[in-house]
Amino acid sequence: MCPTLPAPVPESETDLLARIRVHGAVPRHIAIIMDGNGRWARERHMPRPFGHRSGMKAVRAVVEGCLDAGVEWLSLFAFSQENWQRPETEVSALMSLLEEYIAREASELREQGVRVRVHGDLGRLSAPAAAAVERVMRDTEGGDKLGLNLFISYGGRAELVRAARLLAIDVQAGRLTVDGIDEAAFRERLFTAGCPDPDLLIRTSGEQRLSNFLLWQVAYAELYISSVLWPDFGRLALFEAILDFQRRDRRFGRVTA
Repeated sequence: MCPTLPAPVPESETDLLARIRVHGAVPRHIAIIMDGNGRWARERHMPRPFGHRSGMKAVRAVVEGCLDAGVEWLSLFAFSQENWQRPETEVSALMSLLEEYIAREASELREQGVRVRVHGDLGRLSAPAAAAVERVMRDTEGGDKLGLNLFISYGGRAELVRAARLLAIDVQAGRLTVDGIDEAAFRERLFTAGCPDPDLLIRTSGEQRLSNFLLWQVAYAELYISSVLWPDFGRLALFEAILDFQRRDRRFGRVTA
């Protein structure tokens, strides 16, 4: 009889991080569509806000994982413009969780060198949530290890319309000519001005949609679809996505010799 071979030992977070560092080509900017909180809660016969609360732990794990892997920018899609159409109780719970996250994590983010920027139609936030957003951006302004973009009350099409409107205002005011409108001028009027485009876009929960997120910026991003629901997405899943990215051949429309 042939001897039974032992089952392979799953790689640990430490093993995957070591492999990432050997490969070297770490994405500068990772964007994530955090999906699956509601499904995660439903599978446990709990209300949707329970899933959103559990998703906060995944945010912390991914931020720490990006710091360890040497990622420079992380963009998280936290709340879309369409999400305002959800039941008032869920929206209220999400706003409260935003305030709680900032109150709990702001000091540690500052100590870790994380600079937080929040983008979207922030005028729709409740007064306490808006104040919390202003506070975390102010308190983490000096962070130089990781840029963390939180997209709240955000829509990709609305961002493009906003950029077009800003261009029109500048042309009308004589600060810009029509001939001066090019990709660089447009990019400067996006929320992400000064930030490199995402190299890697991750979507959790297995869904395969952009969901109106960073429509301009992800034009050449590598897409990675994870079946993991967001509350269960941690450092291990992040490192697996980065390793998959490192195996890609990014040609940007060119032909490799």
